[in-house]
Amino acid sequence: PPPRDAAEGRTVFSGTGGAGATRVGERLAGMPLTLFSDPARPGLECAPFVAAGAPGRRVTAFDNGQPLGRTEWISQGRLASLPQTRRSAELTGLPLTPHIDNLVLEAEGGTATLEEMAAQTERGLLLTCLWYVREVDPQSLLLTGLTRDGVYLVEDGEVVGAVNNFRFNESPVSLLDRAAQAGATVPTLGREIGDDFPRTAMPPLRIPDFNMSTVSQAS
Repeated sequence: PPPRDAAEGRTVFSGTGGAGATRVGERLAGMPLTLFSDPARPGLECAPFVAAGAPGRRVTAFDNGQPLGRTEWISQGRLASLPQTRRSAELTGLPLTPHIDNLVLEAEGGTATLEEMAAQTERGLLLTCLWYVREVDPQSLLLTGLTRDGVYLVEDGEVVGAVNNFRFNESPVSLLDRAAQAGATVPTLGREIGDDFPRTAMPPLRIPDFNMSTVSQAS
């Protein structure tokens, strides 16, 4: 989110303790999940300093040259940091934690491959891609979007066939809270933002009761 939005009560990370309150320190995930950015991450290296080409709400030219190191956004399931420019950190009292051009999600003990997780599944859907994702409600981070590029039915540990696409309605914050298993982290390219933000690595996640709202005709 833009640096000041949570402190001003406009996002899912806003706190309930009055003006300026955020959810930093609160548990968001039951599993020991850590979401972080690190300019030195092997294979996902990016600039180790702020490089702002133009002023904006997320990155400001006044922070140009600010050194960047590993920043944990979620640490062992707890919200640890929110993006902050020098100015927003001064206003909110939060540490200076600028935007970094990569993102990694890891689960402590997460070593299973996608194939191994499918083999452990009695019945479920294997999703390979979500796209046309749009924000519905910023205060819950409710998103809507479509599946694409393969939705497969898994029964008794085997992929038994392809099924239709769906429209979904879910909040990634809720998904983190409900995640029941996470596998090994691997390089991952975002479908819609991959050209602008290609340096990501994510694990496969097992999510009970993922909300598929309707069948989609997308192909």
